[in-house]
Amino acid sequence: MPGMSEPLALTLGQKFELERMTRVIDSTGDAQSLRGLAKQLLQAWQTQRAATEWMMRQQLGSPPSRLGGSAGGTEAGKLPVKQEFSVAGPDVL
Repeated sequence: MPGMSEPLALTLGQKFELERMTRVIDSTGDAQSLRGLAKQLLQAWQTQRAATEWMMRQQLGSPPSRLGGSAGGTEAGKLPVKQEFSVAGPDVL
């Protein structure tokens, strides 16, 4: 795990996935599809926050944060389930 002073950098795979998803969003003209994708991204973001908080608690041995509520509604000691994106359309490979 990188030190707290090191900036976070995306891996090459993450950069490619970011570019792929950006192109899917740019090519989607259907507002309903974009809303669905936005909701999936919001869910994934909150799940990632919960996973990060869980990992920090495991490493630091501290109880769950009570300030600001739970990032993802996870129970203490349980790692959140990884979210997968499902974007329909011929542009997604």
